[in-house]
Amino acid sequence: MSKIIILFFFIFYNLLNANILQEAIDNAKEGSILKLPKGVYKGSIIINKPISIIGKEDGVIIDGEQKGTVILVTSPYVTLKNLTITGSGNRHDQIDAAIKINNSKQSEVSDCTITDSLFGLDITMTNNSIFSNNYITSKDLELGVRGDGLRLWYSNDNIVSKNTLIKSRDMVVWYSHGNTIEDNYGEQNRYSLHFMHAGKNLVKNNTYKLNSVGIFFMYSKDTTAIGNVIQSSLGATGMGIGLKDVSNMTLKDNTIIYCAQGIYLDRSPFEPDTNNWVENNKILYNSEALHFHSISENNVVKNNIFQGNIEDIINDSRGAKTEQNEIVGNYWDNYNGFDINKDNIGDTPHKVYQYADQMWAYNSNIKFFYGSPVISLLNFLAKLAPFSQPVFLMSDKEPKLKI
Repeated sequence: MSKIIILFFFIFYNLLNANILQEAIDNAKEGSILKLPKGVYKGSIIINKPISIIGKEDGVIIDGEQKGTVILVTSPYVTLKNLTITGSGNRHDQIDAAIKINNSKQSEVSDCTITDSLFGLDITMTNNSIFSNNYITSKDLELGVRGDGLRLWYSNDNIVSKNTLIKSRDMVVWYSHGNTIEDNYGEQNRYSLHFMHAGKNLVKNNTYKLNSVGIFFMYSKDTTAIGNVIQSSLGATGMGIGLKDVSNMTLKDNTIIYCAQGIYLDRSPFEPDTNNWVENNKILYNSEALHFHSISENNVVKNNIFQGNIEDIINDSRGAKTEQNEIVGNYWDNYNGFDINKDNIGDTPHKVYQYADQMWAYNSNIKFFYGSPVISLLNFLAKLAPFSQPVFLMSDKEPKLKI
């Protein structure tokens, strides 16, 4: 009798701990829709067939129990919607994630909440899919050891829209082309959006606040960033938008405000006989509006508003050839000229020089004192009576006097 009781208890215990969601997936036919009621579904799952898993009410939680990746998708035509995914493992070498999607197409992850997961959405070799309206945050770790909130690797022609990334590390778009990144929000991350070897992407109407870097493009081309707001990038080198070794890029109608560096240009455009266009942006109240590093010529900087910045132009390498960019038709609140004929174009060019006294242009440690009375006084005295010939940086031949 005691053996029967023990056997019954063993069977009941195993049923309680069975991964009932994985069993339901394994037993479902292709094209099935699994509508989950409210509850906690413990254990990681693997989806290797075209199905949909949808929370039919709030409070559907899939808990990975701190082991590995919570949901692994290896099939096309998979939909995950209205779920809370939590409790991934913490191994960077395994890229433990809330949701990992490999070799998929026409899949969707929307209206999901991702918490306590090292990486959020890890998407590899997945095309023509939608990732929309998800809330993503990482584990409670220091910034550098958090996982990325959303990663696109070798993934093309996807729509990434209306997602919120809070206290993650980066949102990454690497080796991925033709994606639309639109209406997303990022806060207290490292790189809110980081491109590498990516082309023909559209970055539109995103808002990034209190991150180390807003948007950074590296080794990329043929991308447009339009209508984005980047505010309060943190630290002495906090950056709004950065371009490194990129070509044929368009930055248009963006607002960059309260950053250490507004727009950072490093060896861009990179390819010969190409341009980058910086047009109709508002670059407001930054320590540096335009920061040039290394040779960066053939950029077209037109019809922007430069207002409230401590420095309009910084060249930290002396060889950046800033004067060989087309800079014309911008509004500069530091312009000291006149408009006698009232055509809203200055009668004389707006010229910017860099003085040897400006030590903070080459020493990032001194940038801590930006805006202080002492630095402001030194800056004024350097312009009033420079002890060496200043370096000519740029000239706007048609500066606007009114916004």
